[in-house]
Amino acid sequence: MRRRRLALAVGGAAVLLAALDAYVVVTILVDIASDVGVPLNHLERATPVVTGFLLGYVAAMPLLGRLSDRYGRRGLIHACLAGFAAGSLLTALAASVPALVAGRTLQGVAGGALLPITMALIGDLWDERARPVALGAVGAAQELGSVLGPLYGAGLAALAGWRGIFWVNLPLTLIAAVAVQAAVPGGREPYGADHPPPGPARPRRSPDLAEAGAPAGTAIAGGTDAAARPDVSPPDGSPVIAARASTSPADASRADASRPDLGGGALLALALGLLVAGLYNPSPGTTVLPPWGLPCVAAGAVAAVLFVVWEIRSPVRLLDLTGVPRRPLLATLAVSLLAGAALLVTLVDVQLVAQTLLGLDAVGGALVLTRFLAALAVAAFLGGFLVRRFGERPVAVAGMALAAAGYWMISRWPLDLASAGVRTDVDLVVAGLGLGVVIAPVSSAALRVVPAARHGVVSAAVVVARMMGMLLGVAALSAWGFHRFQSLTAHLDTPLPFGVDPAEYARRLAEYTAKVRAALHTEYAEIFLITCGLCLLGAVAALALPRRSAD
Repeated sequence: MRRRRLALAVGGAAVLLAALDAYVVVTILVDIASDVGVPLNHLERATPVVTGFLLGYVAAMPLLGRLSDRYGRRGLIHACLAGFAAGSLLTALAASVPALVAGRTLQGVAGGALLPITMALIGDLWDERARPVALGAVGAAQELGSVLGPLYGAGLAALAGWRGIFWVNLPLTLIAAVAVQAAVPGGREPYGADHPPPGPARPRRSPDLAEAGAPAGTAIAGGTDAAARPDVSPPDGSPVIAARASTSPADASRADASRPDLGGGALLALALGLLVAGLYNPSPGTTVLPPWGLPCVAAGAVAAVLFVVWEIRSPVRLLDLTGVPRRPLLATLAVSLLAGAALLVTLVDVQLVAQTLLGLDAVGGALVLTRFLAALAVAAFLGGFLVRRFGERPVAVAGMALAAAGYWMISRWPLDLASAGVRTDVDLVVAGLGLGVVIAPVSSAALRVVPAARHGVVSAAVVVARMMGMLLGVAALSAWGFHRFQSLTAHLDTPLPFGVDPAEYARRLAEYTAKVRAALHTEYAEIFLITCGLCLLGAVAALALPRRSAD
């Protein structure tokens, strides 16, 4: 038991390390942009620093976890930590936006795989009765990253500069690798509650056979390395089905269950990559989308449709919905996606509001954001108690509605934000409480509608949906916001101090600055109003969550 808890702690710490870096740049994006030559009025050129990490994170998460079924949990965790360290090194040394994006994307790919691998490790070491508690601990580590990440980034940047954040990752990953080597079982099948140590041959029931109604005595020998194992007969005389000896299509599909869904993973990554590329506009002055925007978005939509078709027809799937009530599960994923979009838009834009309209530095902006983050953390904790009392559906609906109210109030912030007083604090707390309270019912509903054998997979799917919402939400709303800012300021002429009286130049500069601030205020107001609409859609989607009577 002690070793299992140690493995859980180490895996959770690795997940937290990656989750922190998913949010670490939101409070220092302005500093990063200025350091690599991106002017403040063209921040759209720096958005791939955020979306690159998220794209890698989402694309890797559903695929690499399955690879650990073949090559072992510990080996894949080591590979992910090495990739994360390499991405951190590249980011720390980057002197241009392309180099930054490359480093952040590598970080995202490596970090995104840590969550499903750790959840799979829990499936190895805990039985079905104790497994939800362990999965909840890892999920809490993932959620903690969204709360601590912005503050962690701002604090380290204040001490060591923004590059120091990524230099610190190198010793942290080394420490994590040593801990993983000591605490995580090696081999392809770590032994635990569901995996007894070697000894006399015992029947081991496949989850796929169990779900298909196979006899309790039926066992599968092998798994991914079945060809290297001799066929053995269990003591009770029940048949052994060797993966290499499958003679029927059904047996073959079961033997392939441990194979990674390379086709599905590639189509998902392609769809997201095309959508993000289509939404990225380095010159948003005239149109929301770049010249390649519509073709990329259309191609991304086609790839998304192909992904759905693939997942329906393929015997090996990223998320197998066989026998699962699809309406409530898809509703939970939709709520998670919309909540994720609102969350990252808040983390990015509240920080930008603080730095551009209030004139604060990264640390000051992070302190403004703490109102939202503290409320998010408190509500996430209280959400579990509310779900126990009222059920998932009413809590999720109320949470998304409360968040919508918070964002509507934020969209009404005055231009002179410094004079708003505690109003800004109250509005941020309301939005944070709304989004935070949704976390527990979404996770609880997803786990309740699927068999226990798939809890790890569906938990990862909830996180993937939220990260997809973050990725697409920040990409789409940034494209809209930057276009609106450029269109609102296109007629402005930057005053120059040449050939004019200093007093006249000061007057023109003050007038120009006031108009730029007004344009920024309009941009932010519209973004938060759209975010309000996303939360209202989330409240509608939450109506399809399972009823409490289904408990």
